[in-house]
Amino acid sequence: MGQDDLIWLDNVTKTYQAGAPSALADLSMDVTAGEVAAVMGPSGSGKSTLLNLIAGLDRPTAGTVTVAGRRIDNLSESGLARFRARHVGIIFQFFNLLDDLTVEDNVLLPAQLAGASRRAARARAGELLERMGIERHRDDYPARLSGGQRQRVAIARALVNAPELLLADEPTGALDTTTGLEIGRLLQELNAGGQTLVLVTHDPALADRYAARTIRLLDGRLAPAGVAA
Repeated sequence: MGQDDLIWLDNVTKTYQAGAPSALADLSMDVTAGEVAAVMGPSGSGKSTLLNLIAGLDRPTAGTVTVAGRRIDNLSESGLARFRARHVGIIFQFFNLLDDLTVEDNVLLPAQLAGASRRAARARAGELLERMGIERHRDDYPARLSGGQRQRVAIARALVNAPELLLADEPTGALDTTTGLEIGRLLQELNAGGQTLVLVTHDPALADRYAARTIRLLDGRLAPAGVAA
């Protein structure tokens, strides 16, 4: 593990059911601070499992997971929740916004869970909504927004605690091509400002355009060089 590594997986295996093939098998990989890494592979190759392990939403069956200088595979549930709130932002394909909360309250939620003062959190949320170009929608409900606007809200929510790491699971998968390109450019701008980003995508164009490196998975392992995933 290098001193610039933000993520380090060491010989990680994840098996969900005894006797079944492992979702990830003896996988070692790293992502350095400030990098955009795309994770690609066919369905069932282990992409979502990898993201869940990095986010601390799941634990490996064997091996170690280190993120932002902390070994997270052996943290308690409450320790993991605290770790996620402070260090990891997650963007989902279908936005995962709460429909009964306004745009602003959706963005504020992780800050409240992390114990931030409401005043500081509101200032940060306002700044992010402005940066995402959706400040005028702060009092609207998600159902009134377009897909692209909802994904911008989700990105603001993921960034509200200023996490070192942003994980994006098919962030343009539910969007049309033009809107997908807008979101891709937004992620690129965040990275230009120093944000580390791990992007799971089926879209080779997205990976080629925005990622410095593509990690290809095949049957829970790193695909050999030259093998298209």
